[in-house]
Amino acid sequence: MSRYFDVPDVSVVICSYTEDRWDMLMAAVDSVRTQTVPPRQTIVVVDYNSDLYKRLIFTVSDVVILENTGAKGLSGARNTGVGAATTGIVAFLDDDAQAAPDWLERMTAMYDDPDVLAVGGRVDPDWEAGRPGYFAPELDWIVGCSHRGLPKVAAEVRNVIGANMSFRSEVLTGVGGFNTALGRQDTLPLGCEETEICIRAVIGSPGSRIVYEPEAVVRHFVPATRGSLKYMLSRAWSEGISKAQVSKVVGHKRALGPERRYVRRVLPRAVFLGVKDWLVGKDKDGLRRAATVVAVLAVTTCGYVQGRRFPGEPVGAEPGQDAAPASWREVS
Repeated sequence: MSRYFDVPDVSVVICSYTEDRWDMLMAAVDSVRTQTVPPRQTIVVVDYNSDLYKRLIFTVSDVVILENTGAKGLSGARNTGVGAATTGIVAFLDDDAQAAPDWLERMTAMYDDPDVLAVGGRVDPDWEAGRPGYFAPELDWIVGCSHRGLPKVAAEVRNVIGANMSFRSEVLTGVGGFNTALGRQDTLPLGCEETEICIRAVIGSPGSRIVYEPEAVVRHFVPATRGSLKYMLSRAWSEGISKAQVSKVVGHKRALGPERRYVRRVLPRAVFLGVKDWLVGKDKDGLRRAATVVAVLAVTTCGYVQGRRFPGEPVGAEPGQDAAPASWREVS
């Protein structure tokens, strides 16, 4: 029996776009089935793949199977899932992730506070071929996981992580859902739709909070290809582009507040420790790790500068709208 009382009902949404992840998708669904606090609904949204949709329909009987009726991509698929949810809380799990048995229990406990709009949890990497020696834990955001430097206890944050997040349903409908101009499309590694929707949600509800609960854990599969330096730099460039697009909607200050702290505090320590470990002979990969941190930061910055130079209107903005009004407050 759950140790939490009056736990709100939850719908879990899992989005998928390829049969190549079939086994992982089934493992994700299984991890939801074994929750200590079971959801009222589990919804799998298929993003424009009729073969995958048909296979699910004929294979899985205890899950709501839907085709994406919105724009192609992760944001559109998530919005389709939100539209089908019948509960007060909607949680999202990636199709290549597995939730710990108490995942929903830990996450929903945070909604005892009516000021909490969204709750996210820790995402641990499940490396297919082991963590590369040059891949610092401070860079785990590259593979959609929690990075070193995030809070170790439940705390207010600016945004949640897409592989492990939940929102009040009324919040998602109130802000109009996820911005379909942002987010991953097939294998194109764009993102930041979670950042943008969290900022908009707090702006629309002064005094509210987004919470990170590191005890609500999922394990996220990381294929060997995503540990390569080529992928790291490609993802860093895309992150810079995505952050630039978000800054056009919500303003530069709101889009980059936590990133400034991350660059000032977390990354210098990662570089220092890498060089130190190499110098004392503790870790022969330390110097490579430090150099990779610097390279990722440089490429992300270049991507951001390039994104700010893109012509046209900000994504999600009305014609002529540039950034958020000065009265909108920054969240941490």
